[in-house]
Amino acid sequence: TILVVEDIEINREILQNLLEPTGVKIVTAADVLEAIEAYAKQPEDIDIILIDVQMPNMDGLEATRRIRAMNTPNARTIPIIAMTANAFKEDAQRCQAAGMDAHLAKPLDVQEFSKTLEAILGKQRTQK
Repeated sequence: TILVVEDIEINREILQNLLEPTGVKIVTAADVLEAIEAYAKQPEDIDIILIDVQMPNMDGLEATRRIRAMNTPNARTIPIIAMTANAFKEDAQRCQAAGMDAHLAKPLDVQEFSKTLEAILGKQRTQK
């Protein structure tokens, strides 16, 4: 199950269209507070979080720090992937420092998006 956290509806729809052919279950959240709540309710049901960095109320960096600080079994290890229009090296470093596992620039490159998901899913399989 992939939790998609994106405040812009059309972007959520694009991500759903990209992910649907893979057969994964998709849960969406329009803001980070909704996402944190969804994850907190059922942390064992969410395998990956895709989160926009620039969100209203709280950014994806702070949301990641809060998720990593939760007292749930996989809070420190669940893959969290940043999605952002800020594609500079410094932006990727900020994402990593906040606890994110990967950084994808918007607009999403479908091949890069697929490659990142495959790498993370492959890493998860070897850890189980």
